[in-house]
Amino acid sequence: MAEKTYVMTLAEKEQLEAELEEYKLVRRPEVVERIKVARSYGDLSENSEYEAAKDEQAFVEGQIQILETKIRYAEIVDSDAVANDEVAIGKTVVVQEVGTSDKDTYHIVGAAGADIFSGKISNESPIAQALIGKKVGDKVAIESPAGSYSVEILSVEKTA
Repeated sequence: MAEKTYVMTLAEKEQLEAELEEYKLVRRPEVVERIKVARSYGDLSENSEYEAAKDEQAFVEGQIQILETKIRYAEIVDSDAVANDEVAIGKTVVVQEVGTSDKDTYHIVGAAGADIFSGKISNESPIAQALIGKKVGDKVAIESPAGSYSVEILSVEKTA
């Protein structure tokens, strides 16, 4: 069975690699040390420090596995391969809702790099799917749980 690929920019992959290194070289040894210290307290059956450290170890190991999988199956997208004014992964797009003065800025990223609080939306999100492939000046209908609305693409730039 083919594994899922994770579409991302080279910068996103490098960020995941740095995060993986942090987990392997810093977080993992810290947790191992906490387990060692907690064991020295004696009876493990009622040792809350030991249980907490083991829980954290499971979390850290899970994160390492997730990051390794995303890196292994990364599909790098080159935003330079598309027109400068075309929306694609690795681009920042400014849109304005038709009939309002509301402007929104989105950084289109692969699912692995999505962070809505930083304005980074996944290429798999409804907004990104509606915008990808469109160009500056295009009006685009976006379907959302609250209903459909139209936006006009004001600008598209390569994300730094």
